[in-house]
Amino acid sequence: MDSSLFDIFYKSSGLCTDTRAITKNCLFVCIKGDNFDGNKFAIQALEKGASNVIVDNVSFFKDNGKMTLVENSVVYLQNLATFHRRKFDIPVIAITGSNGKTTTKELINAVLSKKYTVLATAGNLNNHLGVPFTLLKLTHEHEIAIIEMGANRPKDIEELCSIAEPTHGMITNIGKAHLEGFKSFEGVVTTKRELYDYLKLNKGEVVYNADDQILNDIISVETKNFSYGTEKPSNIQGYLVDLKPFVQMKWHSGSYSSKVFKTQMVGKYNYYNFLAAIAFGVKFNVENSNISAAIMEYLPDNQRSQVKQTDRNTLIIDCYNANPSSMMNALESFSMNEHEPKLVILGDMAELGDASKVEHQNIVELLEEKKLNALVVGPFFSACNSTMIKEKFNATSDLESYLKQSNISNHLILLKGSRSIGLEVLSQYL
Repeated sequence: MDSSLFDIFYKSSGLCTDTRAITKNCLFVCIKGDNFDGNKFAIQALEKGASNVIVDNVSFFKDNGKMTLVENSVVYLQNLATFHRRKFDIPVIAITGSNGKTTTKELINAVLSKKYTVLATAGNLNNHLGVPFTLLKLTHEHEIAIIEMGANRPKDIEELCSIAEPTHGMITNIGKAHLEGFKSFEGVVTTKRELYDYLKLNKGEVVYNADDQILNDIISVETKNFSYGTEKPSNIQGYLVDLKPFVQMKWHSGSYSSKVFKTQMVGKYNYYNFLAAIAFGVKFNVENSNISAAIMEYLPDNQRSQVKQTDRNTLIIDCYNANPSSMMNALESFSMNEHEPKLVILGDMAELGDASKVEHQNIVELLEEKKLNALVVGPFFSACNSTMIKEKFNATSDLESYLKQSNISNHLILLKGSRSIGLEVLSQYL
């Protein structure tokens, strides 16, 4: 693509793809989706103040000096992002994984921000559009960029790496997520490994969990690797001290050993997210005391491992996302907590395709193994039978009505389900 096409962006006040968020002199890029066509709003964008519009449908193109016709607006956006990224000789850290990538990204951002000016993916804008949007926010003030990369089908990570050109990367873990798109667990592994393959080919560096056998099996000895873990020798060695319910831990690297400190997050799964952030902090020479301080100060939001104390119960709200791996990790960790009585409220897991029935039954079998009483929401969990399932509900609203009449008190309660189930609304009744 002719790089002169990118000059339009540099002459604008910024990028926009939504006419509801138009700013004066912005560059409006018309994006087509399954149920919408941004080209239809080209004229409206100009009327609202855009300086130029990128269109890829000739039917909506006007030769008025303020529209540019391209073959594909998404490809234009991605090529523009790569062109812009190459203007910055800074570390670009790519983070992917089946579970925990957004939390890990935020923790790494918190740690590195103790020393550097960092650009990090906002929220979970981690797809073929979100990654370019983030890269195009790079300025010469930024010293490090952290780019979250999501995937729900083969070659997604390969595509995102080609856009962002990362210098460093990590896979949080590889589990059973988006099986509807990947078709199999092996498909998930192959796609996530695309990050390692890119870093190997381009002489990048990998940070990885030495305790994770799947990651150990696919990592290359030809890349520069930096590890963290507890069970196996690693560059960063962590120690999980307690879960009551917040993670208490300590760590050491080389001759340095931290004191035991308490975090504001729960779950053994988050303990490994902490270690990943510590590893990047050490890798980029953040002061050791500042690394631990950033971990202690970090407070989760958006229904990710939030702890909420109500008048009657203590709630662990983890309702942003759910797949078989993350749900098993959450239940394993929850079962380790010594608080009694305990209760789990589980919502169906989405995007599992043909594996839905089996994977929900596997979760129920874990409930039985861990002796965890449960209330379940959704058709897949409701189809499962177990003495540990105390009540079944078709929808969250049905459970809401039930809880209004109940008097559950003095419990530690885990709420875990896919975002579409919306279990977080139940906290007001617990």
